[in-house]
Amino acid sequence: MAAAPVAAGSGAGRGRRSAATVAAWGGWGGRPRPGNILLQLRQGQLTGRGLVRAVQFTETFLTERDKQSKWSGIPQLLLKLHTTSHLHSDFVECQNILKEISPLLSMEAMAFVTEERKLTQETTYPNTYIFDLFGGVDLLVEILMRPTISIRGQKLKISDEMSKDCLSILYNTCVCTEGVTKRLAEKNDFVIFLFTLMTSKKTFLQTATLIEDILGVKKEMIRLDEVPNLSSLVSNFDQQQLANFCRILAVTISEMDTGNDDKHTLLAKNAQQKKSLSLGPSAAEINQAALLSIPGFVERLCKLATRKVSESTGTASFLQELEEWYTWLDNALVLDALMRVANEESEHNQASIVFPPPGASEENGLPHTSARTQLPQSMKIMHEIMYKLEVLYVLCVLLMGRQRNQVHRMIAEFKLIPGLNNLFDKLIWRKHSASALVLHGHNQNCDCSPQPQFLSFTSSNPFCFRNKYLLLNNQELNELSAISLKANIPEVEAVLNTDRSLVCDGKRGLLTRLLQVMKKEPAESSFRFWQARAVESFLRGTTSYADQMFLLKRGLLEHILYCIVDSECKSRDVLQSYFDLLGELMKFNVDAFKRFNKYINTDAKFQVFLKQINSSLVDSNMLVRCVTLSLDRFENQVDMKVAEVLSECRLLAYISQVPTQMSFLFRLINIIHVQTLTQENVSCLNTSLVILMLARRKDRLPLYLRLLQRMEHSKKYPGFLLNNFHNLLRFWQQHYLHKDKDSTCLENSSCISFSYWKETVSILLNPDRQSPSALVSYIEEPYMDIDRDFTEE
Repeated sequence: MAAAPVAAGSGAGRGRRSAATVAAWGGWGGRPRPGNILLQLRQGQLTGRGLVRAVQFTETFLTERDKQSKWSGIPQLLLKLHTTSHLHSDFVECQNILKEISPLLSMEAMAFVTEERKLTQETTYPNTYIFDLFGGVDLLVEILMRPTISIRGQKLKISDEMSKDCLSILYNTCVCTEGVTKRLAEKNDFVIFLFTLMTSKKTFLQTATLIEDILGVKKEMIRLDEVPNLSSLVSNFDQQQLANFCRILAVTISEMDTGNDDKHTLLAKNAQQKKSLSLGPSAAEINQAALLSIPGFVERLCKLATRKVSESTGTASFLQELEEWYTWLDNALVLDALMRVANEESEHNQASIVFPPPGASEENGLPHTSARTQLPQSMKIMHEIMYKLEVLYVLCVLLMGRQRNQVHRMIAEFKLIPGLNNLFDKLIWRKHSASALVLHGHNQNCDCSPQPQFLSFTSSNPFCFRNKYLLLNNQELNELSAISLKANIPEVEAVLNTDRSLVCDGKRGLLTRLLQVMKKEPAESSFRFWQARAVESFLRGTTSYADQMFLLKRGLLEHILYCIVDSECKSRDVLQSYFDLLGELMKFNVDAFKRFNKYINTDAKFQVFLKQINSSLVDSNMLVRCVTLSLDRFENQVDMKVAEVLSECRLLAYISQVPTQMSFLFRLINIIHVQTLTQENVSCLNTSLVILMLARRKDRLPLYLRLLQRMEHSKKYPGFLLNNFHNLLRFWQQHYLHKDKDSTCLENSSCISFSYWKETVSILLNPDRQSPSALVSYIEEPYMDIDRDFTEE
């Protein structure tokens, strides 16, 4: 418990000094010891005992000490603030004191963000440090929460203006002084209370900004169902408030990331899932359900995401707009952005704000405005982009949550995809907005610009699997039908069942627009990863010849090969996304292999292509799998066109060789282990299984196992590979036999029934050493190590 405060001037304060105060002074009548006070206050802050607040000192003592230490009078102001903020106070004097404290801290906060968040030192930002050390943060929390106290049945009230000052001071202290945000995050009742302050428009922005920072460091996720009257609160937000609120929602509905790589392994994820089943829904899932229960919530998000710039507020006070920008960007970034926009604007008339050049001084440091001033169009566009990012992120998370089917139906009904298509050129892919845009709380290396966030949305699995044809317009849907008719194959049922009133309008659908910008993107651009992922999501699932031809006709295959071969792309992420996309584009498609052979028309080009494949099988194994599956299907078809491709295609000829397959198989098994399996590299295990399943179909499974054994011996490590493979297959059974979604994906992508997958794994794991298709038959007894626990290192 903290020591009971002693008000300055009270009887206790006049009659004697506390032991702590005496010690600080170095005894009765002594001089203050430099640094001793701060040291004891810091100790009291950590332990909750001893010196913890300014009220434990007399005003005379604080004034005397301030002369030497230059505390800017902050401890004395806190002493007065405590005296004037008692329960029966009218808070008038209290607010005046806050007005004195506020500029002392806000100047340091501005300096902090201007210096790009350099490591904070107490000596660098003394005012905020002293304010916190003398109990200012705890005092403001108490003042803010006074309305939760009832006196004779009536709750206390404080003005919005006073709440606003308290919130601003708290935020500035959090910005400059390490540890303050974490301490506030530990006060769960205070965090919940903050949500109630968002009911007032006057305090909304300051509250939302503070909540966002607090939730960003909070160890345990807050539960939105504990927020009083959540539904009413959110329903009463205007569109701008809802957009800002999405920044908070982004933290409350996303599963918390521990930051430990081991937690991302499939072993750890499976263990966590088992634990979650016993514990019930996570806080993130509860929060998602709470939001979806709010009437009209998803509809409003869709409207926000697709609202045109011309519909946004055009006339507003510059100060009000600056305040809104503050919630999107840190202070210095706001000013930089405003000056940059100002310099870009060539017209300075009554319809736009007159900005001073950088470095020019104006009264209060702000541009002159009038009630009729209007923000420059480029500034409004930037503003629109920034809140749309937050809205799209929230929709992405909801699309992948437990209620994804419900969300899927709603975003289709509210025409989100056609709306995004209409904004594509104007907002989503504006070149000028991507380079320097950095969101609040992010850095220059984040994928926080509009493009990755938009592409992440379009590649969201649940959405694309069920609604992918909404990415097209009516003319493009007709083109798919014509492709099926020409090939004399049944039209895709999902195309027939697509509600044409919900698809994109205009000359091009969203998918086609994406292909166009993809071709124009620089070879090493990180956006290429997201672009390829988004397009691949359109092809993912059951292979559709019409979908593949739709993209082939638009030159996608040639573009991918150019990036892989001619530009010799070095980015591993981009290469992986291109190999995955190329595999989906070519799988079972004779026309695609003909196009491939036409482009890779020399041995030199083919060798560059193989070099890229072999440089990292984790990245290229999905392509190897698709080509292997395609080869198997083509070999079983009687068709002149197929026979021609088989005889001419370098890639098919290369994959058809047993030594090539064995080389891939050996390396695929060797680069993964149960303890290191992740969602990214588990595909290597499934690709190795595909090779062996196809060998089993041809009664060649014993041959392939025997060759693996020989390769082991040639490496002088008998048993090391097959033991590892045995453990991997045991894990495979545990992982896939209890996850319907993953098994369906395996079946759809390979066109091999899941029962055949299971049978093959069971045959390989047969404990009978006399079985020619069992792994144990090829592991010599001295090297047998197949029963190791998965968690064993």
